[in-house]
Amino acid sequence: MRDLCFFIIFILGLLLHGVHGEDPYRFYTWKVTYGDIYPLGVKQQGILINGQFPGPQIDAVTNDNLIISVYNYLREPFLISWSGLQQRRNSWQDGMYGTNCPIPPGRNMTYALQVKDQIGSFFYFPSLAFHKAAGGFGGIRILSRPRIPVPFPAPSGDFTVLAGDWFKRDHTVLKGILDRGHNLPFPDGLLINGRGWNGYTFQVDQGKTYRFRISNVGLTTSINFRIQGHKMKLVEVEGSHTLQNTYSALDIHLGQPPQDYYVVVSSRFTSPVLTTTAILHYSWSTKGLSGPPPGGPTIQVDWSLNQARSIRWNLTASGPRPNPQGSYHYGLITTSRTITLANSAPMINGKQRYAVNSVSFVPASTPLKLADYFKIPGVFNLGSIPSYPTWGNGYLQTSVMHADFRSYVEIVFQNWEDTVQSWHIDGYSFFVMGMDGGQWTPASRASYNLRDTVARCTVQVYPKAWTAIYMALDNVGMWNVRSENWARQYLGQQFYLRVFSPANSWRDELPIPKNALLCGRASGRHTRPL
Repeated sequence: MRDLCFFIIFILGLLLHGVHGEDPYRFYTWKVTYGDIYPLGVKQQGILINGQFPGPQIDAVTNDNLIISVYNYLREPFLISWSGLQQRRNSWQDGMYGTNCPIPPGRNMTYALQVKDQIGSFFYFPSLAFHKAAGGFGGIRILSRPRIPVPFPAPSGDFTVLAGDWFKRDHTVLKGILDRGHNLPFPDGLLINGRGWNGYTFQVDQGKTYRFRISNVGLTTSINFRIQGHKMKLVEVEGSHTLQNTYSALDIHLGQPPQDYYVVVSSRFTSPVLTTTAILHYSWSTKGLSGPPPGGPTIQVDWSLNQARSIRWNLTASGPRPNPQGSYHYGLITTSRTITLANSAPMINGKQRYAVNSVSFVPASTPLKLADYFKIPGVFNLGSIPSYPTWGNGYLQTSVMHADFRSYVEIVFQNWEDTVQSWHIDGYSFFVMGMDGGQWTPASRASYNLRDTVARCTVQVYPKAWTAIYMALDNVGMWNVRSENWARQYLGQQFYLRVFSPANSWRDELPIPKNALLCGRASGRHTRPL
């Protein structure tokens, strides 16, 4: 094994007003435009941020305030969301269409986020229409505060890896395919940091340790990450410090003489298997790449399931705060409610749709958060999606589920389809209690990890299998629950969870931003004077 070691961070945010003055501010101005890109050697129209593809990286420290002014120079409305940033008490800044009006062409919107009590590696992305297929994404890196101990030595370098599948067709063409009720074609390739085969280089020095922060920013495909001739030590998953197990390859669901090595990303659970590479280049290297890229797992579900189960919380390490992660005994808290969510792929009105508990989400003309705040009737109905599968025919609905603030819930994701599902919940970090094949039953709780599972915001569900999570509903707001397969999300596999507090207090939820954009039936109303 080479002397070079790797610390890998496995990847899969809140309002300016009301924060303490000692927390620093970071200011960003972003200009969103179309521009020519050539990620797979073919000219395409990409979405650039300040002329960059991928977009600029956000570097922050726990509790920093991020003031991001986004100018939309596209020909159509645009929104950015912040995957993994919890937006404490502040779903106003989440950037999904259920919470925010889009930024009109030629206009700007200033997001005011605080990365309250968070560390880790996340990413931002365009959330409207099918813009994500054209770019507009970038990395977010949140470092620990200087006095908070980190359970590994400071690395010599810190690399962000944004990997995922890519299509050569324009995003408007892909959107049209979905709008006509068809499935997307197979992806044309994979990218690493916006580049195709051997298009990106990571330069390192022999004998030093480097951190790689890996995010799957693709549209439809799980990926596997590996580095030729090297082992990788996993130290963090979505802001949770982990037991430092060593791996030769990681599923992302996304003393010899120095030479160059392949950094390999390949698709999982697909036929054919897509592969792309970057280059790990040692300084003073005199020998180039040799041999084929190393192979990796392809369709083996058990391999991936066993790896997922091996990822555990480091109970003695500090998280964003100085107290150990293990001081929160999540497994000793009694849940008050069980929600079961089953994905499906119904045909509705002769078109392909995707659904949760038979309900295929359709956006309302007014963002749900604004309709709720202004008490606009007829936009959505609470209880428009059941909290358990009905196994009936699929139907269209603007689906919103009610939940009580400060309740502690169990959510079971049940997947009877033949493909891996990936689920994300905005505004929250949850505990992955267990996963297994077949039908979940109450007896499945006997296999739960009640001690040292990791907290995260995205989780996979294997084919014909289930995954169960525990989640403390401690963040008031309107939160998107969705498939991370962007075609399935676009065609209805999502809903909104309305976490409600009757107190109507700024202690529980920050007020509507003064600069909030208003649209739909909220047009012409007023936010607030201060």
